[in-house]
Amino acid sequence: MNHIIETERLFLRELTVDDAEHFYRLNLNPNVIRYTGDDAFKDVEEARLFLENYNDYKRNGFGRWAVIRKSDNAFLGWCGLKYSNDLDETDIGFRFFEEHWNKGYATESAKACIEYGFQHLGQTFIIGRAMKHNISSIRVLEKMGLTYLKAFDFDGHEGVIYVCKNRNM
Repeated sequence: MNHIIETERLFLRELTVDDAEHFYRLNLNPNVIRYTGDDAFKDVEEARLFLENYNDYKRNGFGRWAVIRKSDNAFLGWCGLKYSNDLDETDIGFRFFEEHWNKGYATESAKACIEYGFQHLGQTFIIGRAMKHNISSIRVLEKMGLTYLKAFDFDGHEGVIYVCKNRNM
């Protein structure tokens, strides 16, 4: 499998339909999707269809990537960049199985994605969105070096937008 990004403990690769079971189980946990605005997949087949139709890699050359722990090849969750044509901006996103929270995996993988976005993709800035009450995700955004930009309506909830600018541009 092609590793797009490698860190000390992790590698990130494109998601495939073979990840459907992981994707299904990840979104099945209400704590994991609590602040996302997403619903759980109804079954593994729905997750597989989502992954089969995920075309960000072809359309934009990047997207959300599977996060794999090097030591045992465990699928921990996903992290990556997503371009919004409507807003003309790229955001950083991440989602991990609850048993892998508070171990630094989100910060480690997201920092690597930000660096990749600036160094390899030429992004001028990257944003991060979170619901205002999602303190853990906000903490990760701040650890990555993003700074508060503004409040916004996150699917009917109070949200915040953070931003990081490419210092090399």
